[in-house]
Amino acid sequence: MSIIRRVRDITVATLNERLEKAEDPVKLIDQFLWSTREDIIGAEKLYQQYSAHGNHLKVQWLQADQMKEKREQQALTALKAGEEHMARIALHEKTASEERALQYRELYEQTRQNVVELEEHLRELRSEYQAVYDKREYYSARMESLRLQQRMNARYANNGVGGSEANQPSGMFRRLEDRISDMEHEAKSLRDLRRSGQEFLADAGATVQSVIEREMEQLKRKLQQEGWKTP
Repeated sequence: MSIIRRVRDITVATLNERLEKAEDPVKLIDQFLWSTREDIIGAEKLYQQYSAHGNHLKVQWLQADQMKEKREQQALTALKAGEEHMARIALHEKTASEERALQYRELYEQTRQNVVELEEHLRELRSEYQAVYDKREYYSARMESLRLQQRMNARYANNGVGGSEANQPSGMFRRLEDRISDMEHEAKSLRDLRRSGQEFLADAGATVQSVIEREMEQLKRKLQQEGWKTP
């Protein structure tokens, strides 16, 4: 496993640990996505640099290899012409070109290996970014559902919706019915009281009249005893 992948695994493990304790997981995920995006951008730049460097090394390798073939042909031509000294010079340059071609080829292959590793790393980063982004959208939707539910609960609590029976419309009408009934009962009580008062006054008047009549009868009997004639 490469050092890049090991460092990335540590970062993901840290995210998982922090998510379990986070009050706002969406905010934490956004931070992770931002960090991952920065890693992707950095890896893409490095990939471009490695690719360009690899292409340069490949050109140097192929040119040295072509020079090796060219110097070998020149050595053959010089030998055919009987110019051994020139043939030795050509062979010397051929050996140098061959060594240079080998060196550039080794550098190219090493760079190519790094490019392949970077390609794999970029695929993992992009795949990881997409997976975390999808999770972020899901958790964001859940958080929004939770916020809306909390707002709805608060609104119900304030307006009495879903609250106690007294705050329901039926409870409101029952309270109004009780109030009107109380008012009607009070009015009836006052009416009954007035009626009772009138009856009391009527009874009192009859009683007083009876007393007066008795007094009149007593006075008449007294006058008769004294010799007065009463009608």
